[in-house]
Order: sequence, then structure tokens, then C-alpha cells
Amino acid sequence: MKLRFLPLFLFLPAFVTGVWGQKGVDTQTQKIKEASNRTTSRETDATRSFDWGKGKTHVRERLPNPYKLAARRDVLIETIRQVIKDQKMLVDEASSRPADGILITQPVVFAKGPVTAQSELSRYSLLDGFDRTWSRGRYTLIIEVQSIDGVQNNVSVNAKIEGREGSGLATEWRTLQSTGLAEDDFLKVLVEAVTGVSIDPVQDVPNSRQ
Repeated sequence: MKLRFLPLFLFLPAFVTGVWGQKGVDTQTQKIKEASNRTTSRETDATRSFDWGKGKTHVRERLPNPYKLAARRDVLIETIRQVIKDQKMLVDEASSRPADGILITQPVVFAKGPVTAQSELSRYSLLDGFDRTWSRGRYTLIIEVQSIDGVQNNVSVNAKIEGREGSGLATEWRTLQSTGLAEDDFLKVLVEAVTGVSIDPVQDVPNSRQ
């Protein structure tokens, strides 16, 4: 009778060992799940906050044209002459009428060559929809000072934009519609020369990641 139960008694330790080992695997799996679900104190890129508004380049709006400036008319005209000189331009004395408050520059070439002429002309003028070959770009500034009273003046700047079309002997200068960039560039320098204050917006300094 005792021998009948002997095989069962012999296999009982192996059965208990298997069950205990199975329970050990479940315990290890549970620990792994707990570790993966635990929230750590270190921030990740997904949880770190960024300030996307800092460090961006501010673009100022175009200046009013005409622009009101406070200065005596004769002093303002002389300042305009100096700004023209500082910008490496020349006054066309034959066309200008300083007594009437009008100064006209000689043509300024701002683009040479077919590679740069197309892109530069597109900045300073509105190119038509036709396929053309541009070899040069130039503009002439017409600056007019109109007195409001003894110390207030309206200064208007107009640019005549021209593009040289064609290549070889078959070339001609075509007048194009200005985008206002040449006028605004000159007005900016003039306003800063008269007021002594920069009108460019202050740029934000980019912050490091917090």
C-alpha cells in the first residue's frame, strides 16, 4: 500500500519547484510594468516647455511716405544731400531744384548680370508675367520737401525703377513699377539722420531651454 503512493511522493518536489518558478516570473513581470509606469522627475523633450516667441526676427512696417519731419527746410535739404552722399549716390544737379525742395539722384545700379538682376529686380519692382532676360537694375530717387509750417515738413520719396532687358546689342531700359523698398530704405536712413534715433525694432535674445 505504501509503495503505491511512492511515485507521487517522488514527483511532488518537482511540481512545487515548477510552481514556485512560475510565480517568480510573474513577480519579475510585475516589477517591469511598475517601473515603466513610474513617472520620473527628469523632464523629457515631450514635457519640457518651449517659448517659440523669443528669438524671432521682428520685421518693421514700412514708413509713411510722405514722412513728417521737424526741421528747418533749408537744414533738412542739406541733411538729405548728406544722406545721398553717405549712401554712395550723387545728386543730379541739372535735374534737381533745391529752391523748390526737390532733389533728384543720378541713377544707381543695384544689380548686374543675369543671375542677380532677376532676383534683385523682383525685390525693388513688380515684374510683369512675361519671360524676359534682365541684365541690370537701377533706380533714381526723387526726394521732395514740402513745408507745413516753419519747422514741420513732409518728405516724400519716389523711386524710378528700371530694368535692362535683353542681351547683346538688342537691349533697352524698361521702367518698372516700384515695390516701395528703395523709397523705404532711403527714408529710414534719413529719419535716423534727422532724429538720431534708430527705427529698427529691437530683436529678442533667444533663451536657452529651461
